[in-house]
Amino acid sequence: MKKIVVVGGSKGIGHAIVQLLVNDHQVYNFSRTPPPETHQNLTHYSGDILTDDLPDIEALDSIIYCPGSINLKPISRLSITDFRNDFEINVIGAVKTIQHYLPKLKQGHKPSILLFSTVASTLGMPFHASIATAKSGVEGLVKSLGAELAPTIRVNAIAPTVTDTELASKLLRNDKMVANITDRHPLKKFLTPEEVADMAAFLISDKAASLSGQIFKMDCGLVSFKL
Repeated sequence: MKKIVVVGGSKGIGHAIVQLLVNDHQVYNFSRTPPPETHQNLTHYSGDILTDDLPDIEALDSIIYCPGSINLKPISRLSITDFRNDFEINVIGAVKTIQHYLPKLKQGHKPSILLFSTVASTLGMPFHASIATAKSGVEGLVKSLGAELAPTIRVNAIAPTVTDTELASKLLRNDKMVANITDRHPLKKFLTPEEVADMAAFLISDKAASLSGQIFKMDCGLVSFKL
């Protein structure tokens, strides 16, 4: 049974990850709101990652940092504050979490860190300047820390395409938008949170012992193919 800190595990992809892991592992969730369910293996701590202190955990094997943002505007309408806020939640929050738990993580069993990027860091998309900039910072962090912490701690990231979560609800708010987004992907689908959770569970497992410094694009073919 691994001991896993999940930041942002009450909604969306983070919640799907908690639901998947909690039956077999001890999960510590840190988020502003509690998860909708309780479980004997789940401990919730309420707080804002940018303003509140993280709880101390006695022992730790993995960190999964899930908070993110979808701030889609043309560059003329993006303020410096927009860029700063997206960078804070996506990069600084992850750095704060890693720095806080690193001493314990180094003592863990085959420890690992999992972060989240986006396909927009690879494929240029209009109106994604702020979020793509922030998530590119996440990818740089993965590469640098993967090298710095080897061979003790593995560091990877998942870069999903559109995922059916509350965060992406504006992109999927009617049947026409759902059809358009589905058609844009060569596999004629987009992601469910459960699919991403399955990948997350694999990447922190001992089965992924040879993987570090990698960005795994769950793109439904969007970045990989041109048809």
